[in-house]
Amino acid sequence: MDLSLLKETWRLRALGLLKIPVLFFVGPSVLELGDESCIVKIPLSFRTKNHLGSMYFGVLAAGADCAGGLIAWKLIEKSGDQLNLIFKDFHAEFLKRAEGDVYFTSRDGKIIQATIEKALLSGERENIAVQVIATTP
Repeated sequence: MDLSLLKETWRLRALGLLKIPVLFFVGPSVLELGDESCIVKIPLSFRTKNHLGSMYFGVLAAGADCAGGLIAWKLIEKSGDQLNLIFKDFHAEFLKRAEGDVYFTSRDGKIIQATIEKALLSGERENIAVQVIATTP
């Protein structure tokens, strides 16, 4: 694993340890993080699976939160400005059970960047839909 991605993985897990314990508990790994895209992997393990052996819904939600949120976190940090990020809505469509490690991918960096810039200019709260695709290769 690339050293910068290892650093991002540990930053994410530290955030979990200090502020969002479920993130630390499920052990996400950052596989890609750029201004336009992010891929986060959460392993299927005794901590993340439900009674049917597939990934628990709450863990899937946490993975989607990470993939969409890490791009924004990186871009906000890069801007040097103070903005708070929060998700206000969640919509999911399940096509099959996640019976293995799950990779959460977001490629909405350009939309996120434009929204950050708009929020900084307006000083108002902005809302966008961020698409995250979860796959089990």
